[in-house]
Amino acid sequence: MLTKVYGSAVFGVEATTITVEVNIDKGIGYHLVGLPDNAIKESNYRIAAALQNNGYKIPGKKITINMAPADLRKEGSAYDLTLAIGILAASSQIKSEDIEKYIIMGELSLDVSLQPIKGALPIAIKAQEEGLAGFILPTENAKEAAIVGDLKVYGVDNIKQVLEFFDQGIPLEQTIIDTREEFYKSLDFPEFDFSDVKGQESIKRCMEIAAAGGHNIILIGPPGAGKTMLAKRLPSILPPMTLHEALETTKIHSVVGKVKNMGLMSQRPFRSPHHTISDVALVGGGAYPQPGEISLSHNGVLFLDELPEFKRGVLEVMRQPLEDREVTISRARFTVTYPSSFMLVASMNPSPGGYFNDPDAPVTSSPAEMQRYLSKISGPLLDRIDIHIEVTPVPFEKLSEERKGESSVDIRKRVTVAREIQTKRFNELENVHYNAQMNTKQIREYCKLDDKSKALLKNAMERLNLSARAYDRILKVARTIADLAGEQALNGNHISEAIQYRSLDREGWLG
Repeated sequence: MLTKVYGSAVFGVEATTITVEVNIDKGIGYHLVGLPDNAIKESNYRIAAALQNNGYKIPGKKITINMAPADLRKEGSAYDLTLAIGILAASSQIKSEDIEKYIIMGELSLDVSLQPIKGALPIAIKAQEEGLAGFILPTENAKEAAIVGDLKVYGVDNIKQVLEFFDQGIPLEQTIIDTREEFYKSLDFPEFDFSDVKGQESIKRCMEIAAAGGHNIILIGPPGAGKTMLAKRLPSILPPMTLHEALETTKIHSVVGKVKNMGLMSQRPFRSPHHTISDVALVGGGAYPQPGEISLSHNGVLFLDELPEFKRGVLEVMRQPLEDREVTISRARFTVTYPSSFMLVASMNPSPGGYFNDPDAPVTSSPAEMQRYLSKISGPLLDRIDIHIEVTPVPFEKLSEERKGESSVDIRKRVTVAREIQTKRFNELENVHYNAQMNTKQIREYCKLDDKSKALLKNAMERLNLSARAYDRILKVARTIADLAGEQALNGNHISEAIQYRSLDREGWLG
């Protein structure tokens, strides 16, 4: 007897429906075809034990299972439940009339309970697009899949509930989530707040500008100056995610199995990989491609602490994703694209010893060591970082102050207003949402200078030996400063403040 059951495979951040055809005939044997990986091939042992412990059995006949489309690689243990239900239906141990209306996924334990799966949200989106009646999956993934409207999602704890549902008609409990209510309910206050930061008013201002325009930023300063502390608080002043951004972000995290029992993600991601990370772990890839850190920080912040300690090759692979805001991984048989629109925040010491430019500290690094240290960061990578700011240690008087600084909530209000101005400005442009995304043509259109401002910028570029690459960056940052001030036209004040944020373009730093 032939039975069809539906599962799903995730490639990139999209799912593809997999038809599992189970045929039982005379003879003996178990044949699983359709490019399954080792985890799927081993499933017959898990299925046999789980069914045995539940009062069912794998029939002693010739079982042929085809996973179509047969030329597409299938991976992971999430097909255990799909295969088990198909075998029982094909051997007439359970009724099979309604089985083809559902996507069924889950990893079986030997005690018949179900383990969570990866990619539940993309699978649910695909099931809804194809008009299937429902999605049966482990309880831990039910909230995540229930984000999709117009699809009945049933979270189950064990295979017994699924068998009783198909065989005896005992109903399963549907998981229902009001996506909008869930989203707005969880917009809580951040764990890290700018009110904890003592002093550093100029750096806070710099972070506010970076958040308002989505600018990449690098913090340079000696150990203990507060670079990491400030970076960790940046997500707390970013505007709240829109519902579309939240869905997009949840989808990526779902693919790597990081959304268990969570439902919709409403906080912007903050990723801080260690400097020993490989290039594949950073941008994504592998034998079975997975999103890397830059995709997991999509719509959020990627923080690279101690930037020169990262391998140069790892930093260089970020150049194209920083420009295109997506990363494409190509293999012989397929190509997957992951979104990667993130804010890059980097920090570094000014020298290997950490205290270059500090008159009170001893010089412990030779010029050759300093040059080798700083040359790890290439010009093209710096070209993609709009704001460079020097962080100085906080004096004792400021540290011992009782007075709290301005809270993240207050700063976020100003940032959100500035972002709304940019959203309105770029409303008709498809891939531009904030100032940092402007190209040269848009800079010429939206960052027009009067004669006085032009003269100021020309003078600064000549006197401070600023490079040509700094010109566009200064204009973008000046545009954001004007938006924060609620001013339409750029003036000398905006330009002069933006010029301050190009430390690494000055002679004596790099080059």
